[in-house]
Amino acid sequence: MQKFFHFQSIHLTKTASLVLIFTLLLSGCKQPANERISKSDFYFDTIITVTLYDNTQEDLLTGCFELAKKYENLFSTTIDTSDISKINAAKGKTVTVDPETITLLKKGLFYGDLSNGRFDVTIRKLSALWNFSENEGEIPNDSDIKKAVDTIDYRNVEINGNEVTLKNPQAAIDLGGIAKGYIADKMKEYLNENGVTAGIINLGGNVLTIGEKEDGPYNIGIQKPFAEDGTLLFTVEITDQTVVSSGTYERCFTVDDKIYHHILDISTGYPYDNGLLGVTIICKNSVDGDGLSTTCFALGLTDGMKLIESLENVEAVFITDDYQLHMSSGMGTEIPYSIIE
Repeated sequence: MQKFFHFQSIHLTKTASLVLIFTLLLSGCKQPANERISKSDFYFDTIITVTLYDNTQEDLLTGCFELAKKYENLFSTTIDTSDISKINAAKGKTVTVDPETITLLKKGLFYGDLSNGRFDVTIRKLSALWNFSENEGEIPNDSDIKKAVDTIDYRNVEINGNEVTLKNPQAAIDLGGIAKGYIADKMKEYLNENGVTAGIINLGGNVLTIGEKEDGPYNIGIQKPFAEDGTLLFTVEITDQTVVSSGTYERCFTVDDKIYHHILDISTGYPYDNGLLGVTIICKNSVDGDGLSTTCFALGLTDGMKLIESLENVEAVFITDDYQLHMSSGMGTEIPYSIIE
């Protein structure tokens, strides 16, 4: 049966998140610590960690972080020489970019179409205005917000081969909503090509697993929103899949007892208030987990769940502001989970 769903008028972006998803090392693990290798570094405004369970070649970890640097230099909005910065600075002129930048842009435009514009890669002017990565409590001027909103429309991104043109010279692109997922997928592809069959790639709110550990699936924990001590709300067991979370608690500040968070409704330019604290997606590819977590948050609980139920091999958990969990139909069967009491 074909399923239909209704979209509300909202556009969102997801900035780089804090580490909200945790890999739980279960007791009785058959891999001794000295047979596991791991490396962490800081990219994309977050700590990223790559762990290999079946391979001790340090050069493979080095290769992953070389990829991280490569993609940051392509997709960053703060590195002047990146492809995205060049497009944003061109003021409507055509820019030739790397084929992988084209690939990621097309994925962003795909989610623009899927969400009927709720996911929009041209949100840079608005996200930069709020600047949640550094903002500790300054609410932008309302007139500036309205000006930024007027620049947002993903349909102004024109792609011809490896050339990109912004038909609105005032528009600017921000791929922060899907870049980490794409990079995680590329790291996994690289590791698979080099014989790795068990491991975890953790890019903040994106966790991507490789195959299965010797002792079974990976147990991934999701943090309780706003819990400063890292308290977990629930865990999921996955094999060769990704877990991606997006929530109001990732980047936020409080003014006069009101929380302002990084998920922005571009119909108003202000943080969105729809009764959700977070959305977690479980699927195959991390870039799709990125796009869907943002899109489903935009749609809200009812329409977001309808979208998930219309897709194959995708599950989701919605956290409402009363801290209740709302699971898609495959949770508990396709994806085992446990709620932390």
